[in-house]
Amino acid sequence: MKLSPTARRRLTAPLVYLAALFLLLEDWLWDLGAALMAYLARWPPLRRLERWLQGLRPVAALAVFVLPALLLFPVKLLALFAMARGHALTGLAVIVTAKVAGAAAVARLYALTRPTLLTIAWFARLLTWFLALKARWIARLQASAAWREFQLLATAVRRWRRRLPRKRWWPTRVLRRYAARWRARRRRFSDDHE
Repeated sequence: MKLSPTARRRLTAPLVYLAALFLLLEDWLWDLGAALMAYLARWPPLRRLERWLQGLRPVAALAVFVLPALLLFPVKLLALFAMARGHALTGLAVIVTAKVAGAAAVARLYALTRPTLLTIAWFARLLTWFLALKARWIARLQASAAWREFQLLATAVRRWRRRLPRKRWWPTRVLRRYAARWRARRRRFSDDHE
């Protein structure tokens, strides 16, 4: 049975929107992970490791770029196994943590090895194709009525938050307090060892 182009488009539209939302989430995780890893890269041993990674040959750079996905695949399978055994929240937490950690690692590795990876012809072609496909899917999502409704809702939430009292969001307070304590300990440690 052959479907008409209109029917095919209607059947695949939800999948395209789901894929576009996934790509937007992946972009957000990518940017967050890249910023976090760039911050962590100020640590001298990581700085040396990054210099070494930037000097890799193309095939080695590709292997290092793919390594986080390969290492996290068994972790995700174990999380799915845990979910099947009745530990749904634990499995979900492991999958989310693995996704965030994997996106952070891959984002930083990509930033470090991108010039080398682009010397591999098939990788450069595949990347160009993927980025064009991603741009089309995201543009299709952003042209939809659902996206416009989402934007209106997000704008309303932002306006509502601006009207609230200027209290800091509690996770931000906790993180700032932890960072201040960590800096104080680091100063004490460096003062003791000078």
